[in-house]
Amino acid sequence: MSLKDIVNTTGRIAASFEFFPPRTPEMEAQLWRAIKRLEPLDPDFVSVTYGAGGSTRERTHATVKRIVDETSLKPAAHLTCVAATKAETQEIVRAYWKAGVRHIVALRGDMPDGQPYAPHPDGYRSTPALIAGIREVAPFEISVSCYPESHPQSPSFGHDIDLLKEKIDAGATRAIAQFCFLPEALARLRERAEAAGIAIPIIPGLMPTTNYSGIARMAAKCGASIPRWLARVYDGLDDDPESRKIISAAVMAEQVYDLVALGFEHFHFYTLNQADLTYAACRILGLRPKETT
Repeated sequence: MSLKDIVNTTGRIAASFEFFPPRTPEMEAQLWRAIKRLEPLDPDFVSVTYGAGGSTRERTHATVKRIVDETSLKPAAHLTCVAATKAETQEIVRAYWKAGVRHIVALRGDMPDGQPYAPHPDGYRSTPALIAGIREVAPFEISVSCYPESHPQSPSFGHDIDLLKEKIDAGATRAIAQFCFLPEALARLRERAEAAGIAIPIIPGLMPTTNYSGIARMAAKCGASIPRWLARVYDGLDDDPESRKIISAAVMAEQVYDLVALGFEHFHFYTLNQADLTYAACRILGLRPKETT
């Protein structure tokens, strides 16, 4: 598949973007520059993450509320099982509904400082239970996570598929994949899911690799493989940000080529609160700003 072939798929491809809540005024300014740059591409939705142990709860809510109030985007708020009782979680869910949010990304969540997972004694113990609790409050659209290379704490890939089925049975409507640099792993996940009777969309997650050392650390934590060729191409470029930026664009374009060829039609971009690479990848996918359509 060529660049021309992908660009000509316009009208079939969809995108969504992920942001994280800013910690400082400078980071907030950067986030809103990215949002304003990407907003004209009219994504299906944009998600806002939730820190380990619920550490960004207020900032996540404030960011989502501002997106509702100041943009045309459809925000999805991340919500986890960690560090909150069922009553507190449902209060958060009601607050999102009242603020105009209609989409939640329901996750088990991580403990702070890499501690072993432990749900709140009076909280939801698993993602399916959290989904059921959200459904008790209001008819949200609910997205969940999935892992092309298996969750690092999972006993098997089959267990991951069974858990994904439980999430769907509880009310999930789409699955967003952890970032992955192996197209064949995403295709295998989709095939195994379909064989298990899972019919909801599975959306590949695309991560920019400009900060390769940071991505390598994240990959180690979440069980994502770094292909040898990718490690080699960044070797020796720690002090060469311009070359890393060019390479990152090429790597993302390569992922787009491979995944479109495999039949994927929706892509979730982990933007890291930066717009340029995501914007370029969307143009490769044939997406255009609303003003020029």
